[in-house]
Amino acid sequence: MLEAAAADCPDQPLADFLGRSFTYRQILAEARAFAAGLRRMGVASGDRIGLFLPNVPLYPAAYYGALMAGATLVNFSPLYSAEELEAQVADSGTKILVTIDAAALLPVAVEVLDNSPLETLIVGRLAAMLPPVKSWLLRLTRKGLARIPARHDIVRWTDCLSSAAAQQACNLDPDALALLQYTGGTTGTPKGAMLTHQNLTANARQVRAIDPDKGRRDVVLGVLPLFHVFANTCVLNRTIVNRGCIAMLPRFDAGQALQTIERTRPTSIFGVPTMYQAMIDHPRCARTDFSSLRECISGGAPLPLSLKERFEQATGVKVIEGYGLTESSGVVSTNPLQGENRAGTIGQPLPLTRIRLLDKEDAALDAAAGEPGELAVCGPQVMQGYWNRPDAAAKAFARRDGENWLRTGDIATIDDHGFIHIVDRSKDMINVGGFKVFPSRVEKVLLEHPAVKEALVIGVPDDYRGESPMAYVALESDAPPVSGEDLLEWLLPHIGKHERPNAVVIRASLPKTQIGKLDRKALKAEVLGEPG
Repeated sequence: MLEAAAADCPDQPLADFLGRSFTYRQILAEARAFAAGLRRMGVASGDRIGLFLPNVPLYPAAYYGALMAGATLVNFSPLYSAEELEAQVADSGTKILVTIDAAALLPVAVEVLDNSPLETLIVGRLAAMLPPVKSWLLRLTRKGLARIPARHDIVRWTDCLSSAAAQQACNLDPDALALLQYTGGTTGTPKGAMLTHQNLTANARQVRAIDPDKGRRDVVLGVLPLFHVFANTCVLNRTIVNRGCIAMLPRFDAGQALQTIERTRPTSIFGVPTMYQAMIDHPRCARTDFSSLRECISGGAPLPLSLKERFEQATGVKVIEGYGLTESSGVVSTNPLQGENRAGTIGQPLPLTRIRLLDKEDAALDAAAGEPGELAVCGPQVMQGYWNRPDAAAKAFARRDGENWLRTGDIATIDDHGFIHIVDRSKDMINVGGFKVFPSRVEKVLLEHPAVKEALVIGVPDDYRGESPMAYVALESDAPPVSGEDLLEWLLPHIGKHERPNAVVIRASLPKTQIGKLDRKALKAEVLGEPG
């Protein structure tokens, strides 16, 4: 896709990074040089290369370069703790990790290098990607930067680029594994969704196919993190297919996003509801010109109707809700970009995507006509399975009519016009601004504290993030005095930023079922007033 786009429009900008433009020709050349460098380092077809990166121009160069080398990519979230990253390195078999010299990333990456099977760390310099004045200031002040250690197993990005065989043709099997995208799944155990070149390219083409404005000027606000599957398809791959430009921001800041809208005049935004909420809450919103935008797409979490209406009233831009999963390469369905938008629905399936409703109690049966059922998906974007987890993959699919149907875990209805209504969601998952948080992960860490006997984590409503985790614990009878604040302070270094609870609440006991199991439903009913 990148080579075809670069052949069509070599001198058009692929990325705008804080005012500096990078053309298709430049990104392709760097990707080819990285691919050649990886081959020189002995990377073979199928070897796993990790990306531990924010939204920077290095991301597409590393992403497409690793794929050109025949490697399999593994995205690593900058939100993860070192412990979580180490576990993902070990599970995926990642040999090389690419990051930048940001103080928030490099020390963590070095810790992972020292405490996991990771063999090599490749480090790019943030200042090298900035416009000249910003680059000079950053080099001068070094604010937010970390020094790159002088070690044999840490290589600078520029040193691993090679001109040797950089023009080598890229002949890849469409069914080869391209990306391991980790998701917690419904069990909370991290699993790598196995996505092929065909899965990823198909989903990009599917998303582009429903765009009535394809072929026109295409500039997307690239603030949704590219390590997230939603952005991977919609911000990166879809934009490449469309010969568009990504106005990149390394992280989401509402004020900076609004400034970038003014400066780059984007035609679309892909984001999660919390982003739209933050933008309309910002004082700058009232004086921002949104007229270049044709649409804003919301995914990753349910879009509240009140937020949709407020954003549309404040900006004059339609907000369109869609739906997808890591296991579907990003997108399953969306409301039409033009035409009727049915608020409270996740729209209609993408082209070549088929859906059905399975019986909630027996996935071997379809739901009765007119009754809600578990949403199942079949299409070219659906994953091949979970990495090294055939047991989990077997549970993720229902075999119907000779085909595998991906079980989403979401309960839905489908109306007469094919609009899908989600009526219930996987009970345990907490959706924090589009990121999945699984209570069992946080509970497991809490139970490692010697004073904690039992732990339950539930999601509580959050006006900004949609939901936030809240932890409840019971203590050992002989435990030394400890407060909820003490436990929260102890917990934070061991979990990701998106997993952090609002608080840890100490209780005399936690609710249990009749057979003595901790009862999450009863706790939610007690705390939130939800029926058990």
